[in-house]
Formats: sequence, C-alpha cells, structure tokens
Amino acid sequence: MEQGAEPLSAIFQRLIANYGPISLSHYIGESNARYYAGKDPLGSGGDFITAPEISQMFGELIGLWLADIWIRAGRDEDVHYVELGPGRGTLARDALRAMKRYGLEPKVHFVESSTALKDIQLAAVPQAYWHHDVSSLPLYGPMLVVANEFLDALPVRQLVMTAQGWRERMVGHQDGRFLPVAGDKPMDAAVPAELKAQPEGTLLETCPGASAVVYEIAGRLVDQGGAALFIDYGHVHMRTGSTLQALRAHTKVDPFATPGEADLTCHVDFAAMANSALSRGARHLGTVTQGRFLRELGIETRAENLAAFAPQHAAAIQSAKDRLIAEGQMGALFKVMGLASPDWPDGAGF
Repeated sequence: MEQGAEPLSAIFQRLIANYGPISLSHYIGESNARYYAGKDPLGSGGDFITAPEISQMFGELIGLWLADIWIRAGRDEDVHYVELGPGRGTLARDALRAMKRYGLEPKVHFVESSTALKDIQLAAVPQAYWHHDVSSLPLYGPMLVVANEFLDALPVRQLVMTAQGWRERMVGHQDGRFLPVAGDKPMDAAVPAELKAQPEGTLLETCPGASAVVYEIAGRLVDQGGAALFIDYGHVHMRTGSTLQALRAHTKVDPFATPGEADLTCHVDFAAMANSALSRGARHLGTVTQGRFLRELGIETRAENLAAFAPQHAAAIQSAKDRLIAEGQMGALFKVMGLASPDWPDGAGF
C-alpha cells in the first residue's frame, strides 16, 4: 500500500454506510487495483507463484508452440508478441528466446497496469512496448497472444437465487466485518432461460471483463491474423457455486477480511470464454488441461535433456515438471484455451 494511502477497508465502510452494499464486482475490482498497484506479488517472497516462475520449460514450450503455428501460417515478418498481465516478464523472456531459435523475432507488447511490475518487466524484456489495455495494441500484423493467469483476477458478478427470485450478490458491512449479502433489485432477466429454475441458495458467477477481453482479442485475430493461448485455472463446463478465493503469503485467506491486501481470484469459465471468441468469428482450437498440453509439447523430454545437461539440478527439474503437469498440482486444475484466426492452421497440443 502506498505510504499514507487510506486503507481500502475504511473507504468501503464509508461507502456502504452512506449508500448501502456495493456490488461484488466493485469490491473485487477496487481490491485488486489497490493490491497490484504498488507491489510485486509474485515469487516465494510474494503471495503466489505462477508457472513461468516454477520453470523455464513453461515459457520455452509456449514459445515453441507460437513459433510452430507462425511457421505453418506462412512466416509473416510483421508479427507481434502480445502478453496480457506479463508478471515479471519471465514467461516472455523464455518464450522469446525459444522463438528466436526458429527465426521468429516479433515486436513485443505488454498489457500491464501495475507500475511496480513494469520496472521488473523492463529489466527482463527491455524492447517491450507497454499498453494500459488491449484497445491500444497495433491494428496491423498478426498477433501471437499469451495470457497466463490474467483472466482469473478480473472482477466477477455473482447472482444468487433467493426466496424472491434472482438477486445480485453484494458486499455489506455488519458487526465490524465485510460479508456477502443479496441485493434488492430483481436480476432474473440476467439469468439464461435454462438456468432460471434453481433451488434457493444457488449461485451463478459471470465475468463480463474476461468475456470482453477474449472478445476483443478474438476480433484482432479475425482482422489481423494470429493465435492466442489463455492459460488459467478454471472449468471447461458451466457450473454453479462461488469460486472466489484470496491468497496472501501463499495461504488461502478470507476474501472479505482485508480488501486490497490479498490477491482475489475466481475460476475461469472456459465454456463462456470459447463462446465469446466464437461469437466474434475466431476459431476455438480447443481447451485442454495444462498437463496434457505440456506433455504433448514434449515437456518430459525437455526435462530429461535439462537434467542430463545439469545433473546437479536434476531433482529440482523433475520437481518443477511434476508441479506443472501432475494431476494433483497444476496439471488438471489449469486449462489452456487456444484461439486462432479463421485462416490460420490448427495448433499443437489440442
């Protein structure tokens, strides 16, 4: 938190006292904006570790996937590498190194709002151009887009079935703590017809921001050519229930306890994301588990080769590989969704 900045909990309390409960999406949006604004949350000293920080193999294989599809699409030289929420720039650095071996040297664009992370990204990938959002990305040339753990941090809306019908789930403040409460405005019109008749207490989650980002990227792929990988934890089929969680110092904490001081995330609804892309005319290459995707790209062989080259690190390399692809670790919960321009080829791993 910036020196002297008023705690977000105090601002929320005042807002709720004066105007009533705030929407959950408002709560998540403001909390994550404050959380990401002034700190590097990644790594062992931060609040969570992402796949690129676990092993260079992750970024390298992403780079090889992009190089492979670019070569088979005809090697357009005027190509852009775009990463949404590039963290410390680790994935980009590893991916760009792998791409270069196959003659792919794209212009680099980072979509990032955190000033603290920008400085770290600049050191890792000094040639990058920065954008506050996807709207200012170049309007010409194919795009190779990567978004790793980007969509999960965007604010969700939750709708809850009450005795009076569907209502938006809001955040109130009672007895000294924040807690979810049902709003007073009818929201039945926002619920798809096939889901309207549900038992009381049923909860639906939607992420308009994630759908909008995927819709925009899909439009760019249709207009400019290219391919995209969205990698995140989530589910392939629509489901009910809340997936809101908070991470602080690698530990799950109450999402309503300390707004602005923990990373708030929700699982990505990949079925909704695929529909968003298809509605724009892009191709959905598929959505598969991260474990299957990395296995099909050859992570096991890559790990063996790295271990043979540096036997003193063999145990760490195997451990990192297992963390990325094992069912009980990131392998099954994390999904990879591939999108492409209608005239681009299929991608490996799907």
